[in-house]
Amino acid sequence: MIVPISLLAELLQALPQLRAQIYFKSSMTALSHAMEDLVLAGSDEPLVIASFQRERFYRQEAHRYQRIASRSSQVYVLAAPETDFKNASECHETVAFAPEDGLSKEWHLVVLGQHYSTCLICQEKIVPIENQDERGPQVMDQARRFEGIWTFDREVSSKAAALLLDRIVTYRPELAEKIDRARTTYKLKTPKKTRKSATSKAAKPDISRGKSSKIPNPKLSDAFTERLVTYLQAGQHKLLKAYAAIAAQERKERLVNLITTAMRQSLNPQEIVEVAVQELGTALSASRCLIYRCKATDVAVKIDREFLEPGASSMLDQTWLLQENQIWSDAVARQERVYIQDTSQHPLIVNTKLLGKTVKNWQIVSWLMVPVLYQGRVLGMVEMHQCRSVLPWEEDEIALVEAIATQLGAALIQAETYAHLEELNQQLEALDRTRSNLIAITGHELRTPLSTIQVCLESLNSEPDMPAELRQIMLETALGDADRMRKLVQDFLTLSHLESGRVQWNVESLTLQECVDLALSSVRSRTVDRQLPEIIAEVSAELPLVQADGEWLVEVISKLLDNACKFTTPQGSVTVRAKCNGSQMVEVLVADTGRGIEANSLKVVFDRFYQEEGALRRSAGGTGLGLAICKQIVAGWGGKIWVDSAGKDRGSEFHFTIPTV
Repeated sequence: MIVPISLLAELLQALPQLRAQIYFKSSMTALSHAMEDLVLAGSDEPLVIASFQRERFYRQEAHRYQRIASRSSQVYVLAAPETDFKNASECHETVAFAPEDGLSKEWHLVVLGQHYSTCLICQEKIVPIENQDERGPQVMDQARRFEGIWTFDREVSSKAAALLLDRIVTYRPELAEKIDRARTTYKLKTPKKTRKSATSKAAKPDISRGKSSKIPNPKLSDAFTERLVTYLQAGQHKLLKAYAAIAAQERKERLVNLITTAMRQSLNPQEIVEVAVQELGTALSASRCLIYRCKATDVAVKIDREFLEPGASSMLDQTWLLQENQIWSDAVARQERVYIQDTSQHPLIVNTKLLGKTVKNWQIVSWLMVPVLYQGRVLGMVEMHQCRSVLPWEEDEIALVEAIATQLGAALIQAETYAHLEELNQQLEALDRTRSNLIAITGHELRTPLSTIQVCLESLNSEPDMPAELRQIMLETALGDADRMRKLVQDFLTLSHLESGRVQWNVESLTLQECVDLALSSVRSRTVDRQLPEIIAEVSAELPLVQADGEWLVEVISKLLDNACKFTTPQGSVTVRAKCNGSQMVEVLVADTGRGIEANSLKVVFDRFYQEEGALRRSAGGTGLGLAICKQIVAGWGGKIWVDSAGKDRGSEFHFTIPTV
């Protein structure tokens, strides 16, 4: 049988002058034990009715009720069964009720003696789950709250006992005769008569007997007990505050540890920021959380990481103005947090048109900015927005954001340092490759012509009667190899000057067509000994004047043409074109139908000493410095250079840009 009605509600309805109070579980436990000890210390046979919410709660007190039952035959224990608890008449009466019963949410203890009375009638108040998630099971058990009545008043105790006995008869009708004896003994025949007897003159002697020397003065007992309860409640409040502080500290440490773990697992700044923004936004229940990297001098930044609660507008990919935002400027200048609890009341926002528009567009009600710093250097900013209502963040929550910002600063510096280290390692590897290539090329490009020159000179020296024709061949061979060595040394010196920034640029206004013609003449004059592919120049005289150093511009075009002719058969063709690329650049194209470049080599063709066939196996001459020199020259006037190729034996297209006047 299920009785859904609350016993506390019945008692408050029957005695409207009563007012319920809030008790913590620790206070309830202390009061219950005091009431039970009162029974164990007495000499009469009181009526004792105890209602537990669950069987497990009764099991913790079972030994005490077995001792109480040895003092009185009128002991009743009620609980919702979980294992073997059932209706039984053993050392005392046990009454089992269904877990769905109204008693399953209540905790009752009523004691009626001949000279004293006391009762505890409480109903548990369920705390919302969202307020419990940071506390452990032990904290939750001690923090359970109950609303109800605790008193020595005999009228209230008699009424509570009568209501509980009615419930017991409902659950166990076979106890009706025993319960009637209890009603007679303790003057609880009916609720109506109980109320009358409690207020009539006939009932007064029962209460007055409570003043006998067998027990303390009731007024003194009441005062003592009230002070005891006050002390217990105050202690419980302090305990809860301690638990709340511990929970807040635990949450802070957990979040900081999470960010630290993310730092250790990844040295990618984007991954670190993503973890921080999601965890921080969730922990503080923010409408929007932004974490972006910036410097103190940045004018604007693009938002690429965001935590967003449902219903709030996303700011991803938005350009966030910084220098025009006075709040951001204040946080950067002071290098500390700026917290605006209510943006509608803040004078800076109200009186600044841009800030007012920003707050309105993004529905920012509360605004928190915490700079990400490292040794006084601004690395980024953490922004927290509330968009629906003014829900102030507590000081410990803001301190949590500051702690995360500190960890984030260290993480970003660590990631930045790692990136620099990786870049340095790559440079060292490139330097090592350069050294190896330099040794290989030096061994090939210098040793071979030196050997040839030495052989020619030794032959001329040892054979003075050598025919004139053979003598001429020897001299031309030696001169050719000497010139080859001179070009190699010149390329080394040129690249060294360009990379070190020691070149003096003589910038002037030039006609691109004239520079192309000079480059073509230079190429043809240097290659009279071999047949060149067809060279087609399609450069319009109507192109705007370019602004560059003429000597270096001719050098770039000449080297690109040399390179194209070197890897294109005489049956192929080389084309030079030019066009306007935007409003301030001219793009020059040198295309050939020759050997082409594989896709995996397109990014490295401009590296120093790059040789597609290897330094010692190539069929075409050269040092591998030509394209590296072109790259440095083009970068010197602010242009770009790149290459496209469809693949092996499908030709190549080299592009570079020149600024216009």
